[in-house]
Amino acid sequence: MSVALLLDMVHANDPDRVAIVSDGARVSAAQLHALADSTAAAIRDSGAAHVAYVGTGGLMLPLLLFASARAGVAFTPVNYRLGGAALRELIDRLPAPLVVVDTEYAAVVGAAGKRTVDSAALLAGARETPAEFEAAENDPDDPAVLLFTSGTTSRPKAVELTHANLSSYVMGTVDFASAEPGDATLICVPPYHIAGVGASLSNLYAGRKMVYLRHFDADEWLRLVDAERITNATVVPTMLDRIVTALRARPTALPTLRTLAYGGSKAPLPLVRAALALLPEVGLVNAYGLTETSSTVAVLGPEDHRIAFASSDAAVARRLGSVGRAVPGVELEIRTGGRVAGPGETGELFVRGPQVSGRYSELGSVLDADGWFPTKDLALLDHEGYLFIGGRSDDTIIRGGENIAPAELEDVLVEHPAVREVAVLGVPDPQWGQIIVAVVVPFQRPTPDAEELRAFVRARLRGSRTPDRVVFRDHLPTTPTGKLLRRRLVDELTPAVSEEAS
Repeated sequence: MSVALLLDMVHANDPDRVAIVSDGARVSAAQLHALADSTAAAIRDSGAAHVAYVGTGGLMLPLLLFASARAGVAFTPVNYRLGGAALRELIDRLPAPLVVVDTEYAAVVGAAGKRTVDSAALLAGARETPAEFEAAENDPDDPAVLLFTSGTTSRPKAVELTHANLSSYVMGTVDFASAEPGDATLICVPPYHIAGVGASLSNLYAGRKMVYLRHFDADEWLRLVDAERITNATVVPTMLDRIVTALRARPTALPTLRTLAYGGSKAPLPLVRAALALLPEVGLVNAYGLTETSSTVAVLGPEDHRIAFASSDAAVARRLGSVGRAVPGVELEIRTGGRVAGPGETGELFVRGPQVSGRYSELGSVLDADGWFPTKDLALLDHEGYLFIGGRSDDTIIRGGENIAPAELEDVLVEHPAVREVAVLGVPDPQWGQIIVAVVVPFQRPTPDAEELRAFVRARLRGSRTPDRVVFRDHLPTTPTGKLLRRRLVDELTPAVSEEAS
């Protein structure tokens, strides 16, 4: 199935319902369909082989997503937060693109030497000049969306997601027109992230009104939940932390909110518990996925959260730190030492299913002969199929020949009452190969005692897993989706640790 057909289905089913609310504008399904046709005509007339978007999203994300599909070209939302050189380097990797850009980023993009069009002007033209347009017949295996990975440790990869991949994700996770008449979702994830693309497709297909918050602010998020009677929302853990902080300062009733999903990076267990306590009537959902898997492949649902939160059984309570079980149509497999791992064994996570791409535009497919995608995430599955993510395999610390997963220490340290956030990393050391450094963001000043934190870990893990150093920071460097920039911390700390050791 083509992404373009999803919009046709929505338009035919209920053309008059409000599909999108963005910056005060309300757009019906019929209006979105008409705007997509007019925009597709403009794309076709430009002769572009690809559409790129540099901006903060809102209506422009679903509009360009569907218009590109209807024009028969792939679409790439680019990270507008990048510096000029990095942003232009990504645009240069796209084939003959038409670059749609929000006004505030026009000067940066203009230097790329590509054909550009202002997003507001493009939208105004689509509204003023309606066009009848016969959508292109896309092959299901044609790329519909190309997304660049965050590239926190290497050159960003260009992930190709086909029409079949994205349609499989949508139809595997939601039922068509299944939303209740008053259902509304609040979307504040960036447009260049797979969660933003997935939210546009799945919520439109389900029939929910999509309300966009282009610049996240916890107070504005709470206001919109009330004003737009939001029933569903998705945030990343850093946003969830700010929402929890705002609710603690100003307790606010959210009577319409039924589910609040979080994902994109690991959420600390104390934060999850705080959200459960502050929002007892809201169903929390932990969603795990990757760009290469067209978004979510595993979910820990509301009932799982509540059972684990209340359970005195250690094995059940532990599942609050899991990402749940595989979504329909997706298979999970843990491999270690060249074999499939058993329940409770840690290894590398492999994923298979029709929504899984595993293909890069410049590298080709990395799927194995049986269609499995190597995620590079360390993980384990328990006896009931709950998936626990232990971090990236290339983040493993090798201290004196012993392999240590940073997540094991982070999960312990974040439970200390003085610790708000923590990152554990391996820093080069001439004697041990690497030493363990814990970077701690305390809840408040003065900072906790470093030896107290080391003793806290030692009492719960083997002595060899005790941090060699504890350093304190006001914040951890992260991407806008909350992903820790671990390599930046290693680069910052290596000279300091080397100087201490000399």
